[in-house]
Amino acid sequence: MVQKRRRLKQTQTLEERLKERAKELRDRAKAMPPGAEKEALLKRARQAETGAQMSDWLRAPEIQAQT
Repeated sequence: MVQKRRRLKQTQTLEERLKERAKELRDRAKAMPPGAEKEALLKRARQAETGAQMSDWLRAPEIQAQT
């Protein structure tokens, strides 16, 4: 039996969701003692922030005009 794909309408932009996720991860990391798990959360937060910045950059009008 083939499962039907659920489609969701996003209410926030990708950038907003990534920035929100980064903030949540940083808040969780603040409450933790130093260690590998805290560093992993901070790394994921940096990755989310980088993704948001890249998406912002790719949406910039200067980039879009070059097509």
